[in-house]
Amino acid sequence: MSGKFRPQSGRVVQAYRFALDPHAGQERALRSHCGAARAAYNWAVSWVTASWWQRRAEATYGIGEEELTPWRPWSLPALRKEFNRIKTTDARFADWWQENSKEAYSTGVANASAAFEAYAKSEQGRRKGARVGIPRRKPKRKARLACRFTTGTIRVEPDGRHVTLPRLGTIRTHERTVKLLTRVQAGTARILSATVRHERGRWFVSYQVETSREISRVDRPDTVVGIDLGVKHLAVLADSSGEIRYEPNPKHLDGALKLLRFHSRRVSRREGPDRRTGRKPSKRWEKANAERNRIHHRVANLRTDALHKFTTRIRAEYGTVVVEDLNVAGMLRNKRLARRVSDAGFGEIRRQLTYKGRRNACRTIVAGRWYPSSKTCSNCGAVKAKLPLHVRVFDCDECPLVMDRDANAARNLVALAAACTTGTGVAGDQDTPRVSKPRGADRKTRRQRPDRNTGRGGRAGGAALPHQRQTETGDRRQDTEAQPTLR
Repeated sequence: MSGKFRPQSGRVVQAYRFALDPHAGQERALRSHCGAARAAYNWAVSWVTASWWQRRAEATYGIGEEELTPWRPWSLPALRKEFNRIKTTDARFADWWQENSKEAYSTGVANASAAFEAYAKSEQGRRKGARVGIPRRKPKRKARLACRFTTGTIRVEPDGRHVTLPRLGTIRTHERTVKLLTRVQAGTARILSATVRHERGRWFVSYQVETSREISRVDRPDTVVGIDLGVKHLAVLADSSGEIRYEPNPKHLDGALKLLRFHSRRVSRREGPDRRTGRKPSKRWEKANAERNRIHHRVANLRTDALHKFTTRIRAEYGTVVVEDLNVAGMLRNKRLARRVSDAGFGEIRRQLTYKGRRNACRTIVAGRWYPSSKTCSNCGAVKAKLPLHVRVFDCDECPLVMDRDANAARNLVALAAACTTGTGVAGDQDTPRVSKPRGADRKTRRQRPDRNTGRGGRAGGAALPHQRQTETGDRRQDTEAQPTLR
């Protein structure tokens, strides 16, 4: 995209995040800026969709297409121009809009423009992933508190313990900012923007920085490692040298369940909020709920720390990493495994391995979702028709191989790296005799049914969006072959 920021040659865009320690007045100002961003977002959503509802109403009266109310644009310049026009006269903003930085309102308007653009591309079939619905207003209680600053005074103070943001002034940080400060002072980093966010009970500021980053050499650049993620063990690692290692699962949530049950029962005994009657929570409920939330935040912080240490250690050692394209969303529908799968963080592990591999100029190979890594024998290449999840030992029917199923899957992932290099894409295509694959165990056996709601007039405006294709697209059919991809 031409409008996307492109760093200079030899530089990358990186984020530096620091925890803030604001006093009471600064926290009120932070919440006010985030609330202003939410208000501007809600205004933009209402202003654009109002023309949609008006067109639908006029269509029921028999008014022709040429005489309908014009579509209101959702581009960022158009929304920003309209907001600047009405902010001094609209009763929703006239009395207080000057209390916050203009960047707060620009944040909300930009987010609304991006939401409408994503919705339009999804309707036209030009956006990957699940279909995106019509942008909706953000409720006050559920909206995430966030605000982005792109202009004004955005800097890290020389003392290494304070940051300065527009209209918010100088705020003390909970941790030192030396990592970013030294790069800025040396001239090897340039701050592009700053985003403040309330997350896990704390305020954070994240700097988007254009910086020069040197490629660090890994310890074993020619070694390939296959990573099979699981619940009993967080990961089983098998490398091309024949070594197999087991990474234990910390199970941070399981360790805190007993304490969480105690605090949850105490919260349930307090007088909580009720939206149906408008009842506000009692002070005792708010105190008990805050104590329970602190436990959740601690578990999340421990999980994040453990995953970052694990992925950093892997990327500092191996030059090529092979992972699976797991259907995590489908695994979460299994009520017996959902809690442990969520606690393990399978999707986050793959994300971190991918972007940390780019930093070191290393390869990340993603095995196809239908590649039978667990059912395939790592010795002869035979594929079992069925291998239930409760069977933890792989016993090959064609050769005398008997080993742990996770270790066998990790060895198959290592072999897949060689297959990806030669272009075959199947682990059994090496110097081993081809064995029949009963029932097409490595293939998808049933096509997805197209969405019945596709093409139905479910949007607020009724008619097709401007510049939209008239032929709606259904669910995209996935490839049946298990081809690895390079990331």
